[in-house]
Amino acid sequence: MAGKKILLVEGVNDVHVMGHICGNRDIPRLDDIVAHKSVEHLLESFPVRLKESDGDIIGVVIDADTDLSSRWESIRHSLIRNGYANIPPVPSSDGTIIDPPADTLLPRVGVWIMPDNRTTGILEDFLRFLVPEGSALFKHVTDSVATIPAGEQRFGAAARPKAVIHTWLAWQEKPGRPLGTAITAKYLDPNVPQVDVLVSWLTRLFFP
Repeated sequence: MAGKKILLVEGVNDVHVMGHICGNRDIPRLDDIVAHKSVEHLLESFPVRLKESDGDIIGVVIDADTDLSSRWESIRHSLIRNGYANIPPVPSSDGTIIDPPADTLLPRVGVWIMPDNRTTGILEDFLRFLVPEGSALFKHVTDSVATIPAGEQRFGAAARPKAVIHTWLAWQEKPGRPLGTAITAKYLDPNVPQVDVLVSWLTRLFFP
């Protein structure tokens, strides 16, 4: 029996975003998109997934956060410890795909590090690519978030991309849509070039 096609992500928002991107871009249905409690939980469970695989294909979508190199090394170390070879020292800019060692049931593995495999950031930094280019409203959003009075700013710099995207969604015709349904509603455009790269990676990984 053929193995399963499984995508591992950090949390529920990632599940909905990836699911709606796949649906809007006509990617065939995956067997499962698995949310984790945190990035730490994903990284801890990843080696277990490798060992328990029965010829599966496993994709990983994970945030770079503030240190892309450290995030990649965590995944790379797990792969090397489980017998994978020829793993690049840095992730591929168009998404990394690694074939399993010969004569094993280890999975084919793909890794996408948000936002673009090249820069630090999170899921919401990727979603900024999906905002219509040149939008005057989005400029107003970013200016508004940037000029919150110091005594009233209640989030740290790392959360700024979340504040920007959720403010953008709060100012749409139907305010406050979740990240996934905002893609289907076209408040976030799933047909931009940056999504093309992600879709290409998903297709090459799961449906070669």
